[in-house]
Amino acid sequence: MFIDRLQPITDAFDWVQHSWERAATQRRVAFFILWVYLLALLGVELNRHGLLPPWLATVSPRNHFYAIHLAFTLILVLEVMGLILVIPSSLSQSMGKQFEILTLILLRNAFKELAHLPEPVSVANDMLPVLYIAISGAGALMVYLCLGLYKRIARRQMHFISSPSLRMRYVMSKKLLALVLFIIFVGVAVRDVIFFVTTGSDQSFFETLYTILIFSDITMVLIAQRYMPAFHAVFRNSGFVIGTLLMRLALSASPLWSPVIGLFAAVFVLALTWGTNYFTPLPRTETSSDEGQKALPETTD
Repeated sequence: MFIDRLQPITDAFDWVQHSWERAATQRRVAFFILWVYLLALLGVELNRHGLLPPWLATVSPRNHFYAIHLAFTLILVLEVMGLILVIPSSLSQSMGKQFEILTLILLRNAFKELAHLPEPVSVANDMLPVLYIAISGAGALMVYLCLGLYKRIARRQMHFISSPSLRMRYVMSKKLLALVLFIIFVGVAVRDVIFFVTTGSDQSFFETLYTILIFSDITMVLIAQRYMPAFHAVFRNSGFVIGTLLMRLALSASPLWSPVIGLFAAVFVLALTWGTNYFTPLPRTETSSDEGQKALPETTD
């Protein structure tokens, strides 16, 4: 099979995933974000006093709250990276990661509104940023509660693929897709950083990447169709795409509508997961086949 010849490429993805998920790597990344936050605060203060070079002053903000927004943006970038790396695991785990990212997006939107407040902080003349912060924070909390419920009801493994060889090829196909997305992720990030440093304008990194992820979700459904042609599997996988599409459309909505759309997406995925768990018939497997499946990775859906 052609997919079997791509084993060295999938091994490259395994190396990237292992290197990223190491505890030492995560500590270094967290330390990097902390220093970026502190340097951003310092840069804003120097810019407010006119101590930055002209070329740097033009792209540097003058509001200290921007440093908070920058730090949470970097945290969100890390979560998107984790989403790409979790794609080969299972659709249900990937969906759980999307829930986590949605909560961080709503929190990021709340901190983004802080940039509209004056320094020192005062809301006497404009209460609208406070309203947006409250709505985004409440939306993040509601989606977080949905995430807890989702993890409880999504624990059941849906073994739609009974053949070990087909399951392994399905995993390899998802690893190839994840590796392509990782390359695109790095390319878009480098491009947007260069544009930001040279022009000082936001290039809508997340909106661009999430648009790409919509097409990757459709690709995942088509890949799964080859290995899981059963009706219940196709319905669940397609429904997950609708849920992720709604989550990503919440990015482009106004601050008032973004939490509403995100919460509706979370409730939709919860209902879909419960329905497919309850109504999907359990496959009939023999004891010997069950024992053979224990050695396989948990990427069965």
